[in-house]
Amino acid sequence: MTGEIGEVVAERRLEAVAADGTRTPVTVRFGRPRPDELSEHGDWRCPHRIRGLGEEVTGAAFGVDSLQALLLSVYKARLVLEERARAASARLEWLGLPGLGFTVDPQAGVGLPGPQFAVDPPATLPDGGRVLPARGAPGEQ
Repeated sequence: MTGEIGEVVAERRLEAVAADGTRTPVTVRFGRPRPDELSEHGDWRCPHRIRGLGEEVTGAAFGVDSLQALLLSVYKARLVLEERARAASARLEWLGLPGLGFTVDPQAGVGLPGPQFAVDPPATLPDGGRVLPARGAPGEQ
C-alpha cells in the first residue's frame, strides 16, 4: 500500500506525554472509505495515517461495507497508537485528558465533569439523563 490515504474525512490530534512531562503532538487521519479494488466480493477499505510516536505509518482496515471499514480502521489505529505509546513509555492524551477519545458511550459521561459526547442532541436517556448538544459544554451554544 502506498502512503496516500486520499481525501481525509476525520482527524484526531493527540499528545504523547513522556514521563518527564515532555509533550509531543500525534495526529491520526482517516481517509474516505472506498471499494477495495482487489476484493472479489465487494469489500471496502478505509485507510489511516499516524504521525508522531516514531515514524509515520499508513495502514488500512477492510470491511463488508464502508461503515465497517471505517470503524475497523479507527479500531486498528487505536491499537497501533496504544502500542507505540507503550514502546515510548508515554501516555496519550486528548483534550488534556488521558486516552484517545475513540470510544463513545453516551451514558458513561452523563452528569460527570469534563467532555460529554452527543449522539443526537439533545437526547433524553432511558435513565432520565441527558446527552449534551454537540456544540459544547453545558450552557454553550
